[in-house]
Amino acid sequence: MAEVDTEGVQRIRRIIEDAFKDAELEWESPEPGSYVVRLPGTHKLFTTLSLRAGRHSLSLNAFVVRHPDENEAGVHRWLLERNLKLYGVGYAIDRLGDIYLAGKLPLTAVTPEELDRLLGSVLEAADGDFNTLLEMGFATAIRREYEWRVSRGESTRNLDAFRNLTGKPAS
Repeated sequence: MAEVDTEGVQRIRRIIEDAFKDAELEWESPEPGSYVVRLPGTHKLFTTLSLRAGRHSLSLNAFVVRHPDENEAGVHRWLLERNLKLYGVGYAIDRLGDIYLAGKLPLTAVTPEELDRLLGSVLEAADGDFNTLLEMGFATAIRREYEWRVSRGESTRNLDAFRNLTGKPAS
């Protein structure tokens, strides 16, 4: 049976926890070596990222958006093409078709700088691609929501990013 490198595990925990504290992020550790952090966004309110330090690697997993309502093949093609441009993570889908960002790196590669790059990569992709994914996979739902709000006299401000779908003139 292989011995657990407790010194190495402590080093990884310190790096992760220091990175979260330095960036003033909301986070928790439900169990040793497991972390859940909220990355604040601009397009997407926040992205929840899970990190798990295993015996040999650090894995990252962030939910991006649920299974697309429409244009599934187009969304998947876009995700595959986008994967070519991402650093350290890639888009993946689960058995339900929900879209995630996932990554894995060896524990020996975990440094404060590398963790910062990975957090940035997750945030840039999840937040930066969010509206595009909504437009591609949920256009009908966005149009329907816009029409419903207009018919009831409710605010459509948070749908402004989708003017190209709703036909709402720029303010």
